[in-house]
Amino acid sequence: MKKIEAIIRPEKLDDVKETLNDHGIVGMTVTQVMGCGRQKGRKEVYRGVELNINLLPKVKIEIAVNDTDLDKVIDVISKTARTGQIGDGKIFVYNIEDVIRIRTGDTGENAI
Repeated sequence: MKKIEAIIRPEKLDDVKETLNDHGIVGMTVTQVMGCGRQKGRKEVYRGVELNINLLPKVKIEIAVNDTDLDKVIDVISKTARTGQIGDGKIFVYNIEDVIRIRTGDTGENAI
């Protein structure tokens, strides 16, 4: 089992959710986050004062998947979230030792 964390542009969230749903992936956690990377923020002028905004709004999607679905989910997220511009985001993959569904007590891949 794997956990996928994808940091993407906020405006791409609905497209990614819809495409994942079309591929049978429905369980996910979404968090609004702030971050910076190579994009290094942007400069804005507010009332004549130049401000450096280096933390930009992003969305973090967390998904637990069976090993067999890993490549499919990564492919869907990367293709759907890609704009070709700096700041498209990153995908991280972690091993999951175990999963327990609280309601039923199911464990392992049955709990996903």
